[in-house]
Amino acid sequence: QMQLVESGGGLVQAGGSLRLSCAASGRTFTTYVMAWFRQAPGKERMFVAYISSGGFITKYADSAKGRFTTSRDNAKNTVYLQMNSLKPEDTAVYYCAAKSPGGEYEKDYHYRYWGQGTQVTVSS
Repeated sequence: QMQLVESGGGLVQAGGSLRLSCAASGRTFTTYVMAWFRQAPGKERMFVAYISSGGFITKYADSAKGRFTTSRDNAKNTVYLQMNSLKPEDTAVYYCAAKSPGGEYEKDYHYRYWGQGTQVTVSS
């Protein structure tokens, strides 16, 4: 079992930055790959970023490339999403998720564990 708890969301003006954190419980954090998804009101949940278990491989949605960076600290059982140059269209609930390696990293149905989500609101 693994529990994920996100934090760091909030209200920010366009062009600003936020750093989301996702703290994981359990001793097997280092065996899981992690990802960030987001869901805007009335829209389906979308992939944002992925990081491998060792942190050496990252992948991003086109909308996040060049602006968002994901990282992880396995000693702290925590994964991060640094978001810069935020836009109003980034407004959504952001979720972190965990799964065992393998499978399509951008498909939410492959992920076994999910956090409760943290709201990010970007004002224009």
